[in-house]
Amino acid sequence: MSTVTNYEAIFERYGGIMRTCELTKEGISYQTLQNLMEEGSVEKIKYGYYQWQDEKAFTEAAVISSLFPEAIICDVSAAMYYGYTDRVPGIWHIAVDNKSARNKFKMDFPKIKPHFIDEKRIDIGVCEGNIDGITVKIYDRERVVCDCLRHINTMDGEAFNTVIQRYVADKDKDAARLMEYAAKLGVEKKARRVIGVWL
Repeated sequence: MSTVTNYEAIFERYGGIMRTCELTKEGISYQTLQNLMEEGSVEKIKYGYYQWQDEKAFTEAAVISSLFPEAIICDVSAAMYYGYTDRVPGIWHIAVDNKSARNKFKMDFPKIKPHFIDEKRIDIGVCEGNIDGITVKIYDRERVVCDCLRHINTMDGEAFNTVIQRYVADKDKDAARLMEYAAKLGVEKKARRVIGVWL
């Protein structure tokens, strides 16, 4: 029992997720890792990454935050955070720098969809949020709406209307900030046409 606790403490020092090189550094052998996986204490979440499993169950948000600390929760995932959609996506949408390597985002759990954003636009509207007790980077309300406007032709009409209606009804919205972002993101005309009449 004490041995398991020791391994748990090692994983906790790394936020519950360890890479192969970190396991080696800590003296956890391949055979020990296999034993921990067989008994259900450790789970492989992607190639070279292993997560401790216990009653505290590290959440999907914790995995994303640990593996991709620079990623920003965006799109449908951010809309759900603000209550702008009732659709629970099975995939986490994250914004990342468009110079990021594409293959690093391929993983079995959690499912993620990276949005590769130009460096001039990626930081517009970034703020902090709290998901399952984990502090994450997330786009603010106004950025979420601007991104919906950018994808107006490919987004489901009902979902788009729900986002806009709930934003307009949101007491925490900031119309001036919305127009500022819209100008920077090239959707100012759409913002004035679609939302301007409501603000």
